Amino acid sequence: MSLTRLALRFAAPPPRVESFDRYLFLGPHPDDIEIGAGATAAKLAAAGKQVCFLICTDGRYGLEHAPQGTTPEELIHLRQAEARASAKTLGVTDVRFLDFSDGGFYDFEDLVKAVARVVGDFRPQMILAPDPDVKSECHVDHRRVGEAAKRLAFFAPFPQIMEKYGASAAPVEALAFYMTAKPNRFVTTRGLLQRQLSAVLCHKTQFPEDSEAYQSVALYLKLRAADFGLRSLGGKAEGFRVLSKTHMHCLPEAGQ
Repeated sequence: MSLTRLALRFAAPPPRVESFDRYLFLGPHPDDIEIGAGATAAKLAAAGKQVCFLICTDGRYGLEHAPQGTTPEELIHLRQAEARASAKTLGVTDVRFLDFSDGGFYDFEDLVKAVARVVGDFRPQMILAPDPDVKSECHVDHRRVGEAAKRLAFFAPFPQIMEKYGASAAPVEALAFYMTAKPNRFVTTRGLLQRQLSAVLCHKTQFPEDSEAYQSVALYLKLRAADFGLRSLGGKAEGFRVLSKTHMHCLPEAGQ
């Protein structure tokens, strides 16, 4: 570890995920938030925090496990209903949807503007999104949503810039990436794994209970919770790459 990075860790440690009151979770598709950070969302909601889920694309092409004959247009409505039921399982009732097509068939700047309007309306202190800098991530929707989160987490407090997006300023103080390869903060989630798995099962068109798809996800979440728990000495945990406003600009060591 470089001396600069070591000094930064002590002088400006990343904030704890649980230290805020208002959280906006960005999901590229219905089910991503539950898989990436569902136990954390449940913990925050149970603690009385204000939590909002924003699903950015409609998931219309996730047809592999949908009932035979389901059209992409029909799947949109099914997946929205599943997302609401899943969020409710986690204790979250504020669930919002954008109408962008699954598969990246939209303009990135339009996505940024749409997310900005929700940021300005909900006024989160922390935004959570998939890590767009993971080298193995190939899904364009995940990368774009993460990039939109990066841009808006930095610019949200600036009224003149947010006005360019047709949005109001918001007091965003931190950004947390889930589905990350480089977590620097962990949230202890003892006793919440089963609720997370129940939330995943609400997405019946994607994870039928007896399917190999669900069994694989369930095993992954159990192993990940144990791994992050060992790394954080917390029993079971979820990991995040957290950046404060200090870390978001001109500090490359913060991303290592």
